[in-house]
Amino acid sequence: MAAPVPGFHSQPFPVISALFKAFSQFGDPRIRRVVWLSVGLALAVLVGLAVAVWIAVDQFSGIETGWLATVVDFAAGFGVVILAWLLFPAAIGLTVGLFLEDVADAVEARHYPGLPAVRAQSIREAIGAGLKFAAVALALNLVALPFYLLLIWVPFLSPILFYSLNGYLLGREYFEAVALRRLDQRQARLLRRARGGQVFLAGVIIAFLLTVPFVNLIAPVIATGFMLHLFEGMRRQMARPPA
Repeated sequence: MAAPVPGFHSQPFPVISALFKAFSQFGDPRIRRVVWLSVGLALAVLVGLAVAVWIAVDQFSGIETGWLATVVDFAAGFGVVILAWLLFPAAIGLTVGLFLEDVADAVEARHYPGLPAVRAQSIREAIGAGLKFAAVALALNLVALPFYLLLIWVPFLSPILFYSLNGYLLGREYFEAVALRRLDQRQARLLRRARGGQVFLAGVIIAFLLTVPFVNLIAPVIATGFMLHLFEGMRRQMARPPA
């Protein structure tokens, strides 16, 4: 294991410290390049998702004219916005594997120089992990959709359900995406379970960033650096001998 990062373990709130470190590197040219690529892909995903839902509703509505058609069009437009918001965490999961290495390399070069080469992962493995996460997140959010609608009239309960579910999913996805660069699956799983509270909290923060307008376009890049800082702090802390 690499040597501990000075000052990291003295932080009373390692999750917040890791988040600040991720935002502080936003001016790095390597990070900015990935941000532009991420924004372009995120917009393409959102537009494609919205167009697909709109076409599906239009094809199956069967109403062409009259006031009822106007109501249906309005409801369809509103539904597209809501679905895009609910499913964005699942859709954006597809970008994790594509941009992970560039962001992680930039973060490690600045904050953790001298680390050994990462564990080799094939493009198939990276894309497969992203597709698997997207499928699971999509399925769980669709299952939870009726509960979102039922709880929408109860203050705070619907957002709590949304952020809790997606916080778990995103925390697990980003942690494993970062951890599997340095650890095998068993080691990554054990470390995630040992620090499950921190991973969940980080996932909730990432889920929140993904729902903030404009911020959600750069959230995958920030989330990758954020989770890498958290992961490096965890594994160094686990490697330290007991006092």
